[in-house]
Amino acid sequence: MTKLLKDTVLEVVWAAGPLVGVIIILQFVLVRASAAVFIQFLVGTLFAIAGITLFLIGIEVGILPAGKAVGAGLVQRRSFWLIVGIAFLIGFATTIAEPDVLVLADRAQDISGGAVSHQNLIYIIGIGVAFFVVMAMLRILRGIPIAYLLTAGYLIVIALSMMTPADYVSLAFDSGSVTTGALTAPIIISLGVGFSSVLAGRSSVGDGFGIIGLASIGPIIGVLVMGIFHS
Repeated sequence: MTKLLKDTVLEVVWAAGPLVGVIIILQFVLVRASAAVFIQFLVGTLFAIAGITLFLIGIEVGILPAGKAVGAGLVQRRSFWLIVGIAFLIGFATTIAEPDVLVLADRAQDISGGAVSHQNLIYIIGIGVAFFVVMAMLRILRGIPIAYLLTAGYLIVIALSMMTPADYVSLAFDSGSVTTGALTAPIIISLGVGFSSVLAGRSSVGDGFGIIGLASIGPIIGVLVMGIFHS
């Protein structure tokens, strides 16, 4: 655990270091904010490093093993509807708790003047991710090439984009990107890896990965459809 803590702290510091360095340089060269604001930035940076470190350790120690175990357990149960139900619930629950999704929903509601509801957008993104997580699990189970699903998914996206107002098209693609956040990605990836690891003839790399790529299509389609109904 000590080694994990040390390695994670170093990883976070190395990742945050360049950004912090740029802001410090800008402070003394260009911005020259008040001392109080600059001190708040430094204190906030320390809190952020500590928080991200604890979050990543929690992911590594608890969430990744749990996701892998759930994925493996679903296969061993050999119940089609259980696989569908659990995959949908995990996809939905992790997405609506994803910080990036919450931030996007807040900004969308503020900028649109309430035309885009914070809660509705979160649920649409969550349902979209959940549906495609189910599709990804069934793809692994049936051995369907991921290229088929990606091609079909993006053909639908292109078709819907031509019928949806431009504002919603931009929001839709941003909605797809925020589903690859720090909470959603580890859980869904570990679910897929665990699922594929106990299936005979399946590769944990070739079949276990690609779920996030598929899952990001769901929110895009969902928001595009919402835009069509709102137009």
